[in-house]
Amino acid sequence: MEQKKIDRINALARKAKTPAGLTPEETAERDALRREYIDAFKASLTAQLDNTVIQYPDGTRRKLGRGK
Repeated sequence: MEQKKIDRINALARKAKTPAGLTPEETAERDALRREYIDAFKASLTAQLDNTVIQYPDGTRRKLGRGK
């Protein structure tokens, strides 16, 4: 995710804490940006875990499989 979008999420979060709050359009934008951020985070974590290998004391290596 681009740093510009993360900065926008943070700006909207700061504005939401003010007495003026967010307009309905800004709330919808914030929700869409948050969803995009979460999806990008999940994809990054999944890719990292898919490339993780466990090495046992006897020297054998096994890929970290997906949970049930």
